[in-house]
Amino acid sequence: MFLIDMFNKKTVMPTPDDALPGRESEIPTSQAHFVNGRPLKGPYPEGMKTILLGMGCFWGAERLLWQIPGVWVTAVGYSGGITPNPTYQETTTGLTGHAEVVLVAYDPKAVSLETILKTFFEEHDPTQGMRQGNDIGTTYRSAIYTGDDEQLATARRVRDQFQAALAEAGHKGRVTTEIAEAGPFYFADASHQQYLAKNPGGYCGLRGTGVSCAIG
Repeated sequence: MFLIDMFNKKTVMPTPDDALPGRESEIPTSQAHFVNGRPLKGPYPEGMKTILLGMGCFWGAERLLWQIPGVWVTAVGYSGGITPNPTYQETTTGLTGHAEVVLVAYDPKAVSLETILKTFFEEHDPTQGMRQGNDIGTTYRSAIYTGDDEQLATARRVRDQFQAALAEAGHKGRVTTEIAEAGPFYFADASHQQYLAKNPGGYCGLRGTGVSCAIG
């Protein structure tokens, strides 16, 4: 019974009354990206755009995303929930409401959002609800949190195109990716930033559906 209760708590979004209280101060994090040396918190060069992407465990997702040409910098953290300035340990309880996400700062003149989202949908399984593979809980849900109306429309369009590609390939799953305007983003502590560059043999967790998304 205890295991069932813990599973339910992790896979159901908490209410404000249930959520952990968090704290007023930010969690300290790295100043610069471990791989490219650019500032995690900015300032970003003029013209850069940002988007928050949740693909399950953020370690593997961040490594995937920082390698896309045109992406200027990435950072991992938490968004989409309730608890202010949560710790990693707090988010894993499911009682903050946050998803693990990657902040992607990109140059729209060098890479389109469609290209980034194509990678997003193809490289994880967005049909699993409150989990990604063996990682179970609200913190591992598929999510896109956008910075403006144009990004929001693009995310919905690419989602629909990927859903159509799934159906054409005979995949019966429905895309459960949460798409919404971005709320507060809280940087994870330094040990989680660019984790797989610091720990090359570490856990990745990404598993795609094997279906390609044709964007247009």
